Amino acid sequence: MAELLTTKQLQEILLVDRTTIYRMADSGRIPGIKVGNQWRFPKNQIEAWLQTQGGAMPIEPINGNAGIAHSHSTLSNEQIFPIECVQLIQDSFADILGVMILVTDLDGNLITQPSNPCGLFTAAESSPTAHKRCLETWMKLAQEPGLAPRFMPSHLGLLCARGLIRVGSKIQAMLIVGGIAPEVWPPDEAETQRIADDLDIDVRVVRQHINHVHRLSKDEQARVLPYVQRIADIFAHIANERSHLFERLQRIAEITKI
Repeated sequence: MAELLTTKQLQEILLVDRTTIYRMADSGRIPGIKVGNQWRFPKNQIEAWLQTQGGAMPIEPINGNAGIAHSHSTLSNEQIFPIECVQLIQDSFADILGVMILVTDLDGNLITQPSNPCGLFTAAESSPTAHKRCLETWMKLAQEPGLAPRFMPSHLGLLCARGLIRVGSKIQAMLIVGGIAPEVWPPDEAETQRIADDLDIDVRVVRQHINHVHRLSKDEQARVLPYVQRIADIFAHIANERSHLFERLQRIAEITKI
């Protein structure tokens, strides 16, 4: 006699709620039989049905009961962020808002490439010291205790703000908006020299690009700031959906091996 799965067991495999399974069973979209008032699902038929829904992905062997991963933490950023999709969305928001946008992990390492970078940022990135200062700025943003985005000065003296990207219950990454000139800009010659010295850049390069920045009025800055977390939430939604997909495929792969 074929092994029968309960509704709860099938929920754990498909990651859908009980009502959805009942609806699918009632409409004949998933193989099942009624035992009294309870639905039961022949395991061999479910395996065959799962194969028709899209093949299983290869996974690493998992030890433990049922062989199911219960945390998104085992997934890398490359797995949970569809980079091409996220990059296109990021590019569009950066152009619309007139700012630079990028996504980093919590150590400041780039996940996406900067969208709409200002000329001063691009010129400074040619210096290893400037790049190091940049990473330090992004790491400092990650350690900010406040949850709500706020503008802070960067290593270049420009304004930047960060939104948090949560995957499950974990903060996985940051969305950073920056390249914005503060109210008093450009800096005087002494400050320009200090920036050049701190970043180990020829001061002539800094002077050449000092006005190649994003200029937003106070009202425009106030309009942009709420979008920082809103865009981060969009990316969090994408990452969570992708994580759920990976987990679902993993469960499908496991059930077909049992």
